[in-house]
Amino acid sequence: MSATRTPARFITFEGIDGAGKSSQIAAACAWLQARDIGLEQTREPGGTPLGEQLRALLLHEAMDIETEALLMFAARREHLAQRIAPAMAAGRWVVSDRFSDATYAYQVGGRGLDAVKFAALEAWVHPGFQPDLTFLFDLDPAIAAARVAGTGAAPDRFEREQQDFFLRVRDAYLERAAAMPGRFCVIDASRTPADIAATITATLAGRFFA
Repeated sequence: MSATRTPARFITFEGIDGAGKSSQIAAACAWLQARDIGLEQTREPGGTPLGEQLRALLLHEAMDIETEALLMFAARREHLAQRIAPAMAAGRWVVSDRFSDATYAYQVGGRGLDAVKFAALEAWVHPGFQPDLTFLFDLDPAIAAARVAGTGAAPDRFEREQQDFFLRVRDAYLERAAAMPGRFCVIDASRTPADIAATITATLAGRFFA
């Protein structure tokens, strides 16, 4: 099935660091490309030259919570304008590691940003636009932290947060999924990679290729 005959879709992957999104994103993209789907793989914050500069600030510089939220949405606006909207207008699918659900989880849930302010920013930056499908990788933060520590990489300022922060992030993710069950597929990320991949491909096939 070619991309010219299949409407462009926006698919996102969400979850706390260590939940195992990265390898599954690559596998999902390969599965779609094998079905002749033209796509772009991207990430947030980032996805554009300016967005990547903002990402570096967000991950490594201390800042006020509202500054953090504004920078997240600034990077997102650029991402939408420069990558997501043009790709979808050209008929290509977009697969992104994170979108606004992450801001809700990390900034509203984790940091305590006013949910009304989040909603105002979301309505301003992408009014009426949400992913067609979101895979939420749900995992006990203790397990996720052990996985992150096992990589040996230097943690960023989010990864250095305490476990109670990630418990709030997890709860906010699940709250968001419960509020929009039609677009979320919640995945038990403690399962084997093969089982998770099978769930993802079955969901994609049932949702878009049935």
